[in-house]
Amino acid sequence: MCNSQPTRLNVLVAEDGLLNQRFAVRLLEGAGHTVTLVCNGAEALEALRHNDFDLVLMDVEMPEMDGIAAAQAIRADEEEGTRIPIVAVTATGDRETCLRAGMDDWLPKPLSLARLNRTIERLAEKKRISWPIPFAELANLPHMHCLHRPV
Repeated sequence: MCNSQPTRLNVLVAEDGLLNQRFAVRLLEGAGHTVTLVCNGAEALEALRHNDFDLVLMDVEMPEMDGIAAAQAIRADEEEGTRIPIVAVTATGDRETCLRAGMDDWLPKPLSLARLNRTIERLAEKKRISWPIPFAELANLPHMHCLHRPV
């Protein structure tokens, strides 16, 4: 039987506004996710170098390094097969600009729990599909023994 528990993620939130920080943390932790908070794009890059995250929520307008520059730097540093989903969170940013910078999606401020959850679930599913296990390793997975049974 399939496990239908909600996806629990380790989320990096890059946001410089105190109220937006608190709101994002409350939404994410309330949904069972683990949150690491940074205040600008440079801090986001540093956090990504030292930690594993499942998702980045990136404010577009931040001091020192904005979300667009940070997303471009993240994509430039990634190794093949390790693409982390980045979601722009902005009150004024242009969706197309965010996508061209390498972000995977865009959410308007203020964040909505329902919209955030839909985005997280969609990106989590996309991540599972886009990073398949090599075919040769499938037969070694414990739950794959059912593939060898006659129908």
